[in-house]
Amino acid sequence: MAIFFGRIANGRELHVFGDGRQTRDYVYVADVVAATLAASSGSAGVYNVGTGIETSVLELAEGCKRASGVDAEIVFDPPRLGELARSVLDPSRAEKALGWRPANSLDHGLEATWDFVRSAEGEDGSGAN
Repeated sequence: MAIFFGRIANGRELHVFGDGRQTRDYVYVADVVAATLAASSGSAGVYNVGTGIETSVLELAEGCKRASGVDAEIVFDPPRLGELARSVLDPSRAEKALGWRPANSLDHGLEATWDFVRSAEGEDGSGAN
């Protein structure tokens, strides 16, 4: 997502490897922080910090375009050798033991991330605020 937004901010196309149908479990950073804080005062153990929702790389690219309001071109590159087709987490143990569950949707996280990128880049794209 950071790469997509960086490319959008610089007026460049988005590169997707393979057909873009490989999935990931994208979780907003504020939710990761909340999970970490819950774990620091909760039961010791290993917990999955994720949403439990699969999102394809292509869906992520489209979401970045929506959040930014920029219709960036998507370019398909050859698949990367050894890339996982699916990756999704089951956060149910973290919810049961720590009372944690993600509070932010993917769309909200993308919008907040784009707002950050824009503020870091400056409104004119110069990198100065």
